[in-house]
Amino acid sequence: MRLVLVGAGHAHLHLLAHAGTLRAAGLDPVLVAPARFDYSGLATGVLSGAVGREAAGLDVAALAKAARVEHHPTQVSAVDLAGRRLILAEGAPQAFDLISFNIGSVSRDPRGLARQPGVWPVKPLDNLFALKSWLEAEMTCRSESPQAVIAGAGQTGFEVAAALAGLAARHGLAPRIRLVGDVAASWAPGRAGRHLRQLLEGRGVIFEPGEVLARTSSTCQLADGRSLPCDALVLATGLEAPPLIGALGLPVGGDGRLVVSPQMQSVADERVFAAGDCAAIDRAERPAAGVFGVRAAPVLLANLIARATDAPLTLYRPQARWLSIMDLGDGTGLAMRGSLWTHGRAALWLKRRLDLGFVARAGRLRPGA
Repeated sequence: MRLVLVGAGHAHLHLLAHAGTLRAAGLDPVLVAPARFDYSGLATGVLSGAVGREAAGLDVAALAKAARVEHHPTQVSAVDLAGRRLILAEGAPQAFDLISFNIGSVSRDPRGLARQPGVWPVKPLDNLFALKSWLEAEMTCRSESPQAVIAGAGQTGFEVAAALAGLAARHGLAPRIRLVGDVAASWAPGRAGRHLRQLLEGRGVIFEPGEVLARTSSTCQLADGRSLPCDALVLATGLEAPPLIGALGLPVGGDGRLVVSPQMQSVADERVFAAGDCAAIDRAERPAAGVFGVRAAPVLLANLIARATDAPLTLYRPQARWLSIMDLGDGTGLAMRGSLWTHGRAALWLKRRLDLGFVARAGRLRPGA
């Protein structure tokens, strides 16, 4: 039975590590994914200059080779569910009996701003790394840092602002950063939002209530008519599933994510599985966060094997509370879980231990078990 894995996110990395188990169950795994996986938990560490990009990623091509898994380092252009085949951007179409999606998310862009020059969506993560390179080049030839505007004041927007302030500080420059959106940080528990805002204000970040509507060559236009100076516009306006998910013609939920059952299968097609940011558990939707892909991975493995062997499937029950740690770009972190929060160097130490530990474990796995 031919199993095609689309994407190399947290859950599919786990499947690669257990490729031998899949084969023993009668499944022939095939991977369609980029040759490199960039770990989102370390993205702002890379952006601030605290973490090297090489330390934040994995060589997916090497892992697939070690797992003896056929790998197509390209994108999927279309999925023919009726004909059970994938159309690839490069290479021959791929037939499948079962298919699993673990392709993450992309930045929501309701205003179409990403089509303009000087606009950097936070996802795919390549955008953030390209932004860092551009900013560092500008900082090298200027006596001041470029003027950055971040559209979206959710957790990601705050963390990107902190990372950019850290990058400027590493270059000995004062940051020139404006964060636009719901700047009250109501997404944070208790007084954590107020504490975080005070921290960033003390580091030079300016908070601007409102919404970015348009971009010119040197400014951003806000909904209230104001104009802000802008050399780089960063889109942190929320995440949604990649367009490929919507093109499947299967039920989707909030932010275009594929609606799956607790068994990780599409509610409309039992041959289609999905995990991570591109999927939403029916009546148990959770925000886009890597922890859910990691926790879902063993269930996905078990259920693909069960589907191939006509065994009962296992339920995945995502936790109601989870640990989230923000990298604040200054050697400290903000850890949150439910109504609890703490700020300091210990929080960032724990984040680095967890994130670098995940990358190290995934990179040294010898698939085939």
